[in-house]
Amino acid sequence: MHVPHGARRPGATRVTLLTEGTYPHSHGGVSVWCDQLVQGMPDIDFDVLAVTGTGREPLVWDLPAHVTRVRSVPLWGAPPEGRAPRGRSRSRLADAYERFLTALLDPCAEDGFAPALYDLARAAADGGLSAFLRGDRAIALLASVWNRPGLAVREARPTVHDALTATALLEHALRPLAVPPPESGVAHAVSGGVAALPGLAALERHGVPLLLTEHGVYLRERYLGYRTAPYRWPVKAVVLGFFRLLAEETYRRAALITPGNRYNRLWEEQGGADPESIRTVYNGVDPAAFPPAGPEPEVLTLSWAGRVDPIKDLENLIRAFSLVRAELPGVRLRLFGGTPRGGEAYRERCEALAAGLGHADAVTFEGRVDDIKDAYAAGHVVMLSSISEGFPFTLIEAMSCGRATVSTDVGGVREAVGDTGLVVPPRDPAAMAAAALELLRDPARRRAMGEAARLRVIEQFTLRQTIDTFRSIYQELPTLGRGLPAQVVPPAPSVTGTGSLAG
Repeated sequence: MHVPHGARRPGATRVTLLTEGTYPHSHGGVSVWCDQLVQGMPDIDFDVLAVTGTGREPLVWDLPAHVTRVRSVPLWGAPPEGRAPRGRSRSRLADAYERFLTALLDPCAEDGFAPALYDLARAAADGGLSAFLRGDRAIALLASVWNRPGLAVREARPTVHDALTATALLEHALRPLAVPPPESGVAHAVSGGVAALPGLAALERHGVPLLLTEHGVYLRERYLGYRTAPYRWPVKAVVLGFFRLLAEETYRRAALITPGNRYNRLWEEQGGADPESIRTVYNGVDPAAFPPAGPEPEVLTLSWAGRVDPIKDLENLIRAFSLVRAELPGVRLRLFGGTPRGGEAYRERCEALAAGLGHADAVTFEGRVDDIKDAYAAGHVVMLSSISEGFPFTLIEAMSCGRATVSTDVGGVREAVGDTGLVVPPRDPAAMAAAALELLRDPARRRAMGEAARLRVIEQFTLRQTIDTFRSIYQELPTLGRGLPAQVVPPAPSVTGTGSLAG
């Protein structure tokens, strides 16, 4: 789906945002961040190349005129148009795909991943890759590669069904290579993974510099997700091998990497990123848009805001609440946020857990709220229970509203909170409950923490700092390209240098 919007302006800097499952077709923290950048830079022309589910997702954000085009790349809708190549072209593509698969499964052949990937990208641009991967030859190649003597995956005795499954997953994951990549300006991937594929193709084909911003660590989240995925090990070996080598290639080729927290930096360096190409740029909020929340509710309440998703670990939050309620019977837990399509079963599981623990009357799923500030004001303490985060908006928004917080120690949470909130290990209901009880029983400490949290946001995490930093990057990257020196980004409180990771 191609959605034309405003007209291009001669001389304006051009940025193509590369997204996956977020802006402009979905709500959530990364989408908020994208909208902040776009709305905050009316002097920049933006295109959006959005990896979506089916391609039928509606736009849910109001786009300003300087967003000149939105293109949707559906992973699970109709396949890209085109025919499988024949003759010598088919043989060359089969050879490239065999080298690609070998790199995924043989640690000694990983150097062949990037050349094979760009060969596949050229086939995708010609319209032949998807059709080839839906054919018998691709399945036979995978069966042949993973049954080679000496490969660990052979021990699991891969089946034909495994080959069909893994090949289908790769075909869908590689579909973004079929979309025409940007030919000028800056390609800004706002996550790792498949969203970066058109950016890599743009760099390889047209020399367009690639900027990568990871809010969460995409590769880590794939590892977490595939732990419980209903696939046999041979399938997981192929797919996770692809995501790992794609992450490494993206880290190596990006002109600049701007993680949203210093925690992500460790993964990026281990994945092959040059430390000199990494600069931490924190998310920011407008303190005027998130003023102090005012009086606390009359009934003791814990509040939570976000999307209802397993990665937010609401089940352990509910278990922690059960422990809190055993000490303070009148307390409530209010959960604000939408349930993504396909996530209904998880929400039902959480509701069943609350009922099974005897708290159906005290745990309420409120759905999306018109004004997110109301979600923070609804609680004496704002909770964050995630098992993976980047630098979460809900946390710094709650801090700006002057609410005390209890958060899990994941991603950039500790960087955000400092000593203005309580941080506990993830997946530890007892620790979370103890922290919540500590604050619920001490109004003076809650008030002091809330005031300190708002001051911390004003001093370190404002939206203006974030926007000014990215404007500078957008304007410098096209002229400096791959050789961008680290000092191109002006020093600012929101930008952390490239020293060693702490915490």
